[in-house]
Amino acid sequence: MRLILAGAMAVAAMVHPASAQVRRFALGSGPVTTGATPVAPDHAYADGYGYEPGGHSLFSVAAAPGNYRVTVTIGLPKDATDTTIKAESRRLMVDALKVGAGKHETVSFIVNVRDASLVQPPANAPGGSRVLLKPREQESFTWDDKLTLEILGAHPGVTAIAIEPVTLPTIFLLGDSTVTDQPAEPAASWGQMLPVFFSPDIAVANHAESGETMKSFMTELRLAKVLELAKPGDWALIQFGHNDQKANWPQTYAAADTTYRDYLRTWIAEFRRRGVTPVLVTSPERRFWTGTRIRPTLGDYAAAVKAVGAELGVPVIDLNAMSTAFYQGLGPDRAPLAFNDGGKDATHHDNYGAWALARCVAKGLADAKVALAAHLKPGLPPFDPGRPPDPASFRLTPSIAHDTRRPEGN
Repeated sequence: MRLILAGAMAVAAMVHPASAQVRRFALGSGPVTTGATPVAPDHAYADGYGYEPGGHSLFSVAAAPGNYRVTVTIGLPKDATDTTIKAESRRLMVDALKVGAGKHETVSFIVNVRDASLVQPPANAPGGSRVLLKPREQESFTWDDKLTLEILGAHPGVTAIAIEPVTLPTIFLLGDSTVTDQPAEPAASWGQMLPVFFSPDIAVANHAESGETMKSFMTELRLAKVLELAKPGDWALIQFGHNDQKANWPQTYAAADTTYRDYLRTWIAEFRRRGVTPVLVTSPERRFWTGTRIRPTLGDYAAAVKAVGAELGVPVIDLNAMSTAFYQGLGPDRAPLAFNDGGKDATHHDNYGAWALARCVAKGLADAKVALAAHLKPGLPPFDPGRPPDPASFRLTPSIAHDTRRPEGN
């Protein structure tokens, strides 16, 4: 059972200057349209395009940092198809789109590409030239010089791909491992599920990373990278707390009633100075029970987020409350089905849990009447965190394992 609409048709957007070029590829044995490069199933990545090692599921194209409109044609002449598409590090773009035999559909979505480079500061100015990536990020699809699509499904049927650089608003995600693009099954986070809920008129740039705090996000130059990229009209969704609360991490600990609030105020000021609209998100709760109720572990930090949001007039999405309602709606016996490692992990989520939390974020935007909600896909079904869909009915084609390591930190 598919729980959301699978894709959206292309909408108009301003492209980069006239020198921008659309790159077209014809996959498999289908017809090759004018200007398209034919790609054989065994064409390994070379000369700026081709399949990554491990089969014909991961297709990459050389791409400079920026936002790209990707338009795919799906459908086979003799077979029905069922196609799921993820981008970069498992960002969900198309969810189980079914096309009948002899028919085809064209779907567009936006993919954000980035690298770790920063604008070199003057010789006499403090700063750095690159984001301080963790070892697990060094070879990831998130930070390389390519746009990578993962073509999956019960019977995938992508026959053509067009990739075009575009200029449009960007949603920057800043957070920890509950937000980041988790590199491998069975772990997943809400940030990598969020793109499937938006129309192809806005990009999602997920800069969250495992183990991060507000302080480490600055010292590793991740905030500098986002601020360098952000432009007027963009959005920043900010969610921290899981690691900031760890007093046993003395270099990055931030008390909820003092330093943590000051960091939030500073970040809000930095974004507003650039014409970027900040939105605060309270951290999803951990799965610790007292009877049939979730025991709060992040209450002080959720309260701090709401207090700063009220003080500065910043929208707040209370994911802490919605995640608690979600877990309690499932109950102690079924709630582990939303978590990584078969439920042994009480913090990090699997595909089902990550999807549900992303749907909570989308609901939070709509309920708060944040202007960003205008970019959500029309016709999203109603969603009640306290009455979640049955995990037994949830289907999402698993990714190829890019990285077998467990999530780092929280």
